[in-house]
Amino acid sequence: MAMDKKYDVIIVGAGPGGMTAALYASRANLSVLMIDRGIYGGQMNNTAAIENYPGYKSILGPDLGQKMYDGATQFGAQYAYGTVLDIIDQGTTKVVKTDEDTYEATAVVIATGAEHRKLHIAGEDEYSGRGVSYCAVCDGAFFKNKDLAVIGGGDSAIEEGMYLTQLASKVTVIHRRDQLRAQPILQKRAFADPKMDFIWNADTTEIVGDGQKVTGVKYRDKQTDEVKVLPVSGVFIYVGIQPQTDAFKNLGILDAAGWIKTNQSMETPVKGIYAIGDVRANQLRQIASAVGDGAMAGQKAFDYVQTLAAEQAAALS
Repeated sequence: MAMDKKYDVIIVGAGPGGMTAALYASRANLSVLMIDRGIYGGQMNNTAAIENYPGYKSILGPDLGQKMYDGATQFGAQYAYGTVLDIIDQGTTKVVKTDEDTYEATAVVIATGAEHRKLHIAGEDEYSGRGVSYCAVCDGAFFKNKDLAVIGGGDSAIEEGMYLTQLASKVTVIHRRDQLRAQPILQKRAFADPKMDFIWNADTTEIVGDGQKVTGVKYRDKQTDEVKVLPVSGVFIYVGIQPQTDAFKNLGILDAAGWIKTNQSMETPVKGIYAIGDVRANQLRQIASAVGDGAMAGQKAFDYVQTLAAEQAAALS
């Protein structure tokens, strides 16, 4: 099959990790293509202000994304729109199929990230970034001494809720069941925290606001069917995270939950394929950690391409 375009490295995803991998690989004089289904920058484009990335006291998410893109492309890395549908491992080459084109590469870096599951209720999208958040570490500092709500009852909800108590005046956990699903040790700590409160057997039905920012959470008491509103300044939603890995099922690199398995060098079980950032089964999903992953993957991809070229040259001599 004739390929449309060939590269040393193709990076699937152009968030902070993907752009860092592109920077390292292209600076090493490799031909690099980044492919993303949206604008480069990933979730940074939906972040009003970033205050926990080294080098900046505070920076707008889209501005940091643009700076990273400028750095990633300065050594020749290219960028293309497209949704990756499949990656076919052909040994020393990888075929990357998108809805727009077909490419070939020696190495592939997967940086497609993960998405927080949404409640799909009124006000959730409207107030995203204006009181609705899915990341306490990212946005908690904007709500110092405010009343907040956490939706969910698993480990993430309770861990993030306890983190928020260091900043907020009060954190109320709204859960649809009559008991938490979090680990017993986390439950014990949460119940002992004087700044945490709990609303049980509650279906969250709407995020309410004044048109500019969140002012409360509307929920239905499942036992009485009564609808109530909890006044809060922010709502943190933790009802699950799902990796964006459907296109990679055929590679045999996913665990049972769909996360990509890697070692500390970002190598997957398939030689020449690497995975970085939120698509991995890691705990800390932050810009800084994705950048670290990307640097490692970019360097390892260079090492792999160089080693493969040397082996092929030796075989011909």
